[in-house]
Amino acid sequence: MFLEPNFRGQRSGWIEVICGSMFSGKTEELIRRLKRARIANQKVEIFKPKKDSRYDETNVVSHDENTILSIPVEKSTEIIALSTGNNVIGIDEAQFFDEDLVRVVQKLAVRGMRVIVAGLDMDFKGVPFGPMPDLLAVAEYITKVHAICPHCGSLATHSYRLSEESEQVVLGEKDKYEPRCRVCYEMGNILDLK
Repeated sequence: MFLEPNFRGQRSGWIEVICGSMFSGKTEELIRRLKRARIANQKVEIFKPKKDSRYDETNVVSHDENTILSIPVEKSTEIIALSTGNNVIGIDEAQFFDEDLVRVVQKLAVRGMRVIVAGLDMDFKGVPFGPMPDLLAVAEYITKVHAICPHCGSLATHSYRLSEESEQVVLGEKDKYEPRCRVCYEMGNILDLK
């Protein structure tokens, strides 16, 4: 059972990072936290990278089809000017943003905002993805969520690419990726090399 961090006594803003593999519920958890902030009458703004238009051009959409309106941005520095007057900032698909995202979220937290960031911690090669490792280093709160490996039923921590593309960023869903535990991920990569 997930327990939200206890924020009593927090004097300034802070950074929360939700990370994990594909299909682990990162966006679902981000949307849940943002909706709760709105219920608490906090001013909330959500951002996503413009390049991620898999489900919708403007909405952040989870695999369970929960949605929340967002502002698509090209560069992370755009978030600073668009965040004025808000208490809570949500950022989805953080791995697709540039390295300036780390500086941006720190600046927002110093300004007293609660910043909730969701993204893949590793790419399909099992390598830390984009600004995510640095975001994990500066966050006050980290939540790692897991999918279920469809091959063995264990907790899935890796995003296994089913397609032949070799670029780091290939947008896709279940047609191109599946979650896998460490062992099934490695076994798949060994079989792919034969």
